[in-house]
Amino acid sequence: MLERASQDRIDVPFAGPAGTAPLTWGQKAILIRMREAGWRESGWHREGAFGRLASLTAGFYTAEPEGTTVEDVAAQISDMMSQHAALRLRLGTGADGRPCQLVCGSGQIPLDIVTIPDADDPADVTKYANELWFSRMFAPVDLDRDLPVQLAVIRHRGAIRCRVWTIHNIAVDGEAATLLAFGDTPGRGRADPGVPSILDLAQREQTPALRQVSDRSIRYWESQLRPIPPLTFGEPTHPEGRLGERYWHGEFSSAAAHLAILAIAGRTRTDTSRVLLAIMAIAIGRVTGVSRLTTRIFVNNRFRPGYAEIIAPLNQASVVTIDVAGATVDEVVARTRRAMLPAGLHGYYDPEQLQELRTRLDAERGYPGWLTCVISDGRLRTKPTAEAAARGGEVTMEQIKRKLPETTMSWNGTIDVSPDQARFTVDNRAETIFINLIFDMTCFTEAQVEALAYGIEEVALAAAFDPAVPAAPPPP
Repeated sequence: MLERASQDRIDVPFAGPAGTAPLTWGQKAILIRMREAGWRESGWHREGAFGRLASLTAGFYTAEPEGTTVEDVAAQISDMMSQHAALRLRLGTGADGRPCQLVCGSGQIPLDIVTIPDADDPADVTKYANELWFSRMFAPVDLDRDLPVQLAVIRHRGAIRCRVWTIHNIAVDGEAATLLAFGDTPGRGRADPGVPSILDLAQREQTPALRQVSDRSIRYWESQLRPIPPLTFGEPTHPEGRLGERYWHGEFSSAAAHLAILAIAGRTRTDTSRVLLAIMAIAIGRVTGVSRLTTRIFVNNRFRPGYAEIIAPLNQASVVTIDVAGATVDEVVARTRRAMLPAGLHGYYDPEQLQELRTRLDAERGYPGWLTCVISDGRLRTKPTAEAAARGGEVTMEQIKRKLPETTMSWNGTIDVSPDQARFTVDNRAETIFINLIFDMTCFTEAQVEALAYGIEEVALAAAFDPAVPAAPPPP
């Protein structure tokens, strides 16, 4: 659709404090992930398509209030850029030869104005916005040269309809991006001087107090990593992959599973994230036989004092082990709740320490081992509504069954490479469990992946109103 639109550009000036600092722990984690995924270190971008689920950019669009002008948006962007050092950073090399972040004190950022034809239906504005942010999510980014943020507005019939954001994760995680776009004053800077900047955060992480936090987290990681096998799901057994390709991504959506998880969360007095993680571990165990699942999860770290409104990538991986053997679904939920407490507390650390730990453990074990399963609950905006609904306790089996025809599973295409055998990302979709899937199809068959996806719904429905449902699969 974008080929029918015209595009103009204005340069928006900004100014704020300049500075140089080491990389934050969250930034180090992003760069390590980029290396694992095959990005070139020269320019820090990957050549060619990598598949949308592996993007390291936050992308979304937001509606603009009636009467908003280009000048209004430009003023807001100038304010936002001036207030937040993270949006003015580039990567560089410090005097010690190590990567660092360089925050510029002034400059200009382009604002693109995309004008769609007056003859197009107003309902098409969303389609244009979706196409624009999707294309920008995968445009090459040179982090040594480019600012990490791109912004555009879409104009239709003389009015500004929406704003399209893309911000690289070197500057923000999902929570920070949500604060910028959907906070109390969307798109405007937060003037509270008590909120640390990304430069302040980097300096704090060099202090003895936070080095001790990292040390404790690494000891927790060691307890989880020491007994792991070389790969979570074993060596590849299907060298032909799926249709001749190794890495595939797909989508699974179940409104019925969403309602069932609300019912389980209400009964067990557990939040929906822990219930969903328990259900997924059970479904994985039923298909793969891995009854003691050690998986990476993500912790946003914003529960820490003073961190709630920091504009920076604070989201880091943690690790959790969930044992589903010999238990009911409710017992697995309880085990998950207990296991998630230390996992959540120990998701803040220096990733270079974790790399050193991995090297040491590999030598001690006599083989390299790593976690090739990732489960990420990304429901930043929809989760509060889900939690309120779970506390309401009004779900019925009739409601759940009525939603079953809406369940879908699709294969959407291939990606170049993935460091994981299985990756599950729960997306922001209202009133459904929507999971983006990436699988190494030399380790799984198509039937296994689909059985695993539908198994999440199956386990949730079976346990929705029955606390005694076993985690083990029913007899054939």
